[in-house]
Amino acid sequence: MSLLEVCCGSVESVRAAVEGGARRIELCSALEVDGLTPSREDLRTVRALYPDLTVHVLIRPRAGDFCYTEEEVDQMVEAVEEALDEGADGIVTGCLTPKGDVDLGAMRRLVRPGVPVTFHRAFDVCPRPFRALKEAIGLGCSRILTSGQAPTALEGADLIRALRKRARGAILLLPGGGVTPENAARILLATGCAEIHASASEIIDGKKVTSAAKVAAILSAIASI
Repeated sequence: MSLLEVCCGSVESVRAAVEGGARRIELCSALEVDGLTPSREDLRTVRALYPDLTVHVLIRPRAGDFCYTEEEVDQMVEAVEEALDEGADGIVTGCLTPKGDVDLGAMRRLVRPGVPVTFHRAFDVCPRPFRALKEAIGLGCSRILTSGQAPTALEGADLIRALRKRARGAILLLPGGGVTPENAARILLATGCAEIHASASEIIDGKKVTSAAKVAAILSAIASI
């Protein structure tokens, strides 16, 4: 059965994701700017409430591009250590050079042996995706979260499928971007992937909040794939 990872920007959203049936989440903050590193307190709360939930933690110190200064990378290294200390099961991050290639030096500082690392949608602005794929594999990343360098994962399905075939099982491709109950199954079938990523959210008082009903609907849509 295919797996859904739900992107959650708050403890409230984690509650909704679990209510909807999610077994793995990406915990972050500030979804309105596509996600930032969550607070240590939020991670601690989630871990205490849901000890059996798989929690991957976003490490992103600011909004904007993914080209970080040495000081910002130092902050990210510290954030990785804090997340792991609080029981994170995996890390979600991505660093690029000014030319848009994978910043190997920065990424090597963030990857930990035995810790699953998802290279996030910074991948979608890499000008040479197959080179970036090879570099992510070389770094020991477990997954690449991508929309196939398109506005949505459905539109980028052809590239995601090509990347998955090129990877030959060395890394998982995790389609994300514009995933809904209506298109989730189509995305998985078109890409051949076994996992999918969605916020499954609705806007409440100007904030993106996970909807338990949408989580349940996506899970129902992909249950037989």
